[in-house]
Amino acid sequence: MCTGKCSRCIGITLFPLAACAIVSNILLYFPNGQVLQLSEITDLVWFFHGILGAGILVILPAFMMLGAGGAGCCANRCGVSGYLCMLLSVVLAVLGFAGGAYCAVISSLGLIGGPLCDTGDGEYLYPFRNDTLEDNYLFNQTTWSICKEPENIILWNIVLFSILLAIGVIEAILCFIQVISGLTSFICGTCMRKRK
Repeated sequence: MCTGKCSRCIGITLFPLAACAIVSNILLYFPNGQVLQLSEITDLVWFFHGILGAGILVILPAFMMLGAGGAGCCANRCGVSGYLCMLLSVVLAVLGFAGGAYCAVISSLGLIGGPLCDTGDGEYLYPFRNDTLEDNYLFNQTTWSICKEPENIILWNIVLFSILLAIGVIEAILCFIQVISGLTSFICGTCMRKRK
């Protein structure tokens, strides 16, 4: 496949993924649709892994990838500007990879540690933070009843952190492919139509 077309396909794919990541991260601030006090929101949500990591840091390279796949400066590597454009595409793809990986790591920690919730005495705490992997709440739904407020907080966190984990992994893979593709076209040149 032409490296320009590959870049364009990856860029188009990254936009909806980044938008979903931003929305999912925002929804984590409103468990079950409730507005909570800032101190009652799970701490890992404040790392902005969906908004910044899988969102903004991925949208930037997505724009560049669309340019690299179009008829702009990156569509051919002739001249200094073509080489600089390809190099910028690779650098931004590395930035996107870092954003996706960051989102995946924080989401994994959010899934393992569990949510902040009220266990019935009016005090918000992390009831699952010290669980071992064998006793983890993810594999034992009977422990979910320990969280009384906000309602369905465990399911809310599991679904949204899982979505963010999947998005982060997919974005990191796509950006890594773009790094390889960009380096290939930087070294070998992009495929160009043969002129008659």
